[in-house]
Amino acid sequence: MSEAHHHKPDPQTVAEMVRDKVWANDAVSQGLGMQIEVIGPGYARVTMTVRPDMVNGFGLCHGGVITTLADTAFAFACNSHNELTLASGIFIEILNPGNVGDRLVAEAREVVINGRLGLYDISVLNQHGKQVAQMRGRSHTIKGKHIVEF
Repeated sequence: MSEAHHHKPDPQTVAEMVRDKVWANDAVSQGLGMQIEVIGPGYARVTMTVRPDMVNGFGLCHGGVITTLADTAFAFACNSHNELTLASGIFIEILNPGNVGDRLVAEAREVVINGRLGLYDISVLNQHGKQVAQMRGRSHTIKGKHIVEF
């Protein structure tokens, strides 16, 4: 085997490779019109514009849709290290409404990884910088399961 087979890409390249592979199969996020704007080790920024088919009976963005946006950012941030990682719990506070036409931005940041357990903070802001939601996510990594192989 040549030396090239043992070379692992840098963490940023790994995060981008994971993003591309996971995004290709993420029908929910694609269907909701989400876009991954930025990916990095332990970080993701995902955007979505609130459409008329995303509102609840009060004409506001459904809380479940806001949660899905935050969860998508969480998922990409915690899988960015190329170890299969799943949510084991989320807690979300909806702080302000989302309206049709709003461009929501979810930013997920790794707080800590302790063995197989991870903790992430995810903020959702609108285009005016007003906070729509704050989520905390707990993750569980399946050791030895990689998303992309080198």
